[in-house]
Amino acid sequence: MFSTGDELTPLGASLEPAKLYDANRFMLCALLRRLGCAVTDLGILPDARAAVTAALKGAARDHDLLVTSGGVSTGEEDHVKGAVESAGALAFWRLAIKPGRPVAMGVVDGAPFVGLPGNPVAVFVTFVRVARPLIACLSGEAYAPPVAVGVRAGFAYKKKAGRREYVRVRLTETSDGVEARKHPREGAGVFTSLTETDGLVELPEAVTRVEPGQTVGYLPYGVLR
Repeated sequence: MFSTGDELTPLGASLEPAKLYDANRFMLCALLRRLGCAVTDLGILPDARAAVTAALKGAARDHDLLVTSGGVSTGEEDHVKGAVESAGALAFWRLAIKPGRPVAMGVVDGAPFVGLPGNPVAVFVTFVRVARPLIACLSGEAYAPPVAVGVRAGFAYKKKAGRREYVRVRLTETSDGVEARKHPREGAGVFTSLTETDGLVELPEAVTRVEPGQTVGYLPYGVLR
């Protein structure tokens, strides 16, 4: 398990100007261990193509799966995609989902690879909906992806057709039943939008609009593991 980015600081260290705490690695290590994985925390990789390539090739020698967060988008300092292409091959890069579009899968020197985005909400969504089935397959687990259950929307929402979206919601008791209310902050970098909610509303590709009172598909965090 690697994080990538010169801007990252390990949890517990002093936070310098223009730096961010590396919450992703902490979260991913916990999620992986919940699945029974033996996790090697390999720290933070710098924004340097050669260093990322060497680290991935080295880890591939004695690990069954490589997981990274960050560095898979299109920025000048996003080197993970190029490193995987030079050290192995990509199966896919970028999916029509939000949050989490810049997610990748591939192989590095024979070891399966999953490259997750850099924003923590996008990391969580892509882990539970994209990486989780792969881990089940690799471990021989009999796994069925969780199916969303219907709840009443307590919010209005618009989205583009052709893209699957996940909205963070909290379930609230009202005078006429339970409804799902959207977290007021939508950014994929807002970690508290996960900790202050109960689950995700999954909006399929064909949906373009949600109105209050409409039935939507709800995935509680408890089943996303």
